[in-house]
Amino acid sequence: MSNLVNQLPVEVVRWPVDAAAREACQRSGTLCLLVLEKNVPAPVLTDMREDWVRAPVAHQDLAVRIAMLRARAARYAVPELDMSGILRFRSRSVVLSPTERALVAELLRRFRSLTTREDLLLCLPTKDGDTSNALHLHIMRLRRRIAPIGLVIKTLWNQGYQLGPAGS
Repeated sequence: MSNLVNQLPVEVVRWPVDAAAREACQRSGTLCLLVLEKNVPAPVLTDMREDWVRAPVAHQDLAVRIAMLRARAARYAVPELDMSGILRFRSRSVVLSPTERALVAELLRRFRSLTTREDLLLCLPTKDGDTSNALHLHIMRLRRRIAPIGLVIKTLWNQGYQLGPAGS
């Protein structure tokens, strides 16, 4: 997961001189580290994608603050599935088939929590034949499909599955 975390872009913004840059980060969802000018009151932070340090700041301290901001953002990142079947997570994406889309939509409803096999079976297109084996096959393929974007599906034996970030 550390490679994915290190890829998250962080804008370093002088505050309050570059207030417009902070607003642009807020609109785009970009991580933002504010460097406060001397004697400037600290801004109220309402977004977990922001943090601040006071100038002057040592390069090493700045690097640690950026790393912590990335780690915090990565911990709370949630994948998004759009109407066309594109699953996005952090800065990566993958296109899903209609069946994969239905399964992922159900797993996303309970992201990081248990999704029962019964709920996932309802997502399969056909109800004929051995649906248990069909579900197993779809989950196996889906695992391979989503691994490159940093997601995993864990099996919770005799219960169901759990979608979450890799490495957690």
